[in-house]
Amino acid sequence: MKAVILARVSTEEQLKEGQSIPAQSARAKEYCQRKELEIKSEYQFDESSTKDQREKFEKVLEEIRSSNEKIALIVETIDRLQRSFKESVVLDELRRQDKVEIHFLRENLVISKNSNSADLLRWDMGVMFARSYVLQLSDNVKRTIEQKILSGIWYGKAPIGYKNITKEDGTKWIISDPQKKDLIIKMFELYANDGFSMEMLREMTKKDRVIYGITSKHGLSKGHIDKILKNPFYYGEMNAKGKLVPHKYERLISEELFDKVQEIKKSHHKKSFKSAGKELLFRGLITCEICGCAITFDKKERYYKQTNRHATFIFGRCTNYYNVHKKNEVPKITERELIEQISEMLKGMTIPEKTLEYLKVELNKSHENKKQFHENAMVNLRTEQAKMQRRLELMYEDRLEGRITPEIYDTKVQELKQKQVEILKQMELHERADENYYIQLGRLLDLASRAHELFTRSKVDQKRRLLQSLLSNLTLSGKKLSISLQEPYNLIFEHASRSQWLP
Repeated sequence: MKAVILARVSTEEQLKEGQSIPAQSARAKEYCQRKELEIKSEYQFDESSTKDQREKFEKVLEEIRSSNEKIALIVETIDRLQRSFKESVVLDELRRQDKVEIHFLRENLVISKNSNSADLLRWDMGVMFARSYVLQLSDNVKRTIEQKILSGIWYGKAPIGYKNITKEDGTKWIISDPQKKDLIIKMFELYANDGFSMEMLREMTKKDRVIYGITSKHGLSKGHIDKILKNPFYYGEMNAKGKLVPHKYERLISEELFDKVQEIKKSHHKKSFKSAGKELLFRGLITCEICGCAITFDKKERYYKQTNRHATFIFGRCTNYYNVHKKNEVPKITERELIEQISEMLKGMTIPEKTLEYLKVELNKSHENKKQFHENAMVNLRTEQAKMQRRLELMYEDRLEGRITPEIYDTKVQELKQKQVEILKQMELHERADENYYIQLGRLLDLASRAHELFTRSKVDQKRRLLQSLLSNLTLSGKKLSISLQEPYNLIFEHASRSQWLP
């Protein structure tokens, strides 16, 4: 019988180093000689057995299919041939057609058309164990990556502005790219401070591509630039599956600069309205509940002959962009009707006087606890910062005395400096939280207890800001406005009618 030898390794490195290919090949040839099999061809390749497309493996199958006589496929062991059941279907079909016999040397197993159920079960069990091994490897890789992330180490390719290196001890690390580092800093600064657009930044990268080591003659695309400007890696945090984790590498920009860029980018995506110059209360706030189109508003004047006066009315109507409504059924409503509905709802969002007094007492207690927590946290952070500084000074003395090597000193200094930066960042966050606490608390109590009064007495622009703070997802069906309150005002509205506010 003609024989085809298959010897496989999982990586190109294994193939180059010859770790297992020669051993597989030698044993297969010795087996063919012993079994008096004529070697027709031999395949030696590096290809993962878990890939969806295995091009080299397909060539082996194609040779078996095109052969006019049965082929003996000689393989070292089951996991060299496959590590999942997806190939079993194809191989089993060729076996049933008597096109192939599979000889697994290490398992001392031959699978052919006449194989009994016990041998076929051994084959399936071998595949199952091979697959189990692959799944365990996958779990180990995931755990390793998760541990690296928690330790502040990035597991993949470094973003532009950085580059991956291998240290002398064999560990992987990321350092800033001297050529592209300046480009990243310049892009953030120009976008934040000098009003550069994405197109202008693209033109800059095209013009100065040689200076910054950009290979493409067109520079960086706008999509690539957008990705850079949104990447928190540059100020010290890596985005790992939606979670931001501080990393241990060099920061190229400050977090303040990054936040400024995000604010500018956000402002560019705000909806623009043709009627932006008009003072219209509900402009851009309401959509049609039936078709999802916007409810637009406009001012109209009417003249009354009896009184010889003009009156201004503001009407809203669905744009009916998708032609869902018939001509005479397009939802229309006056601004006055909308104000009445919202005013009626806001009347119900009140906090009883006794409850308000009770809340103030409890919030004051909460404030005292929060104040104590803030002070304790700041003391602990300052103590930790001083401890880091003392360790730096001691390490410098050890370096001068020759008790540690320059390499160890540089590594440890970088780690301690990184910790100091993280401590400063935490202190800044505590200060911001302390300031926001007072602002948000006062705003919440004021709105919650006086929402209707504030809405009634305010001017149009103040009313709009009030509605944007309180409401969300305003939809109109006919003349009925569906109103949803934002948190925590929705809870206050729900509890307003209750005698007990404990919930």
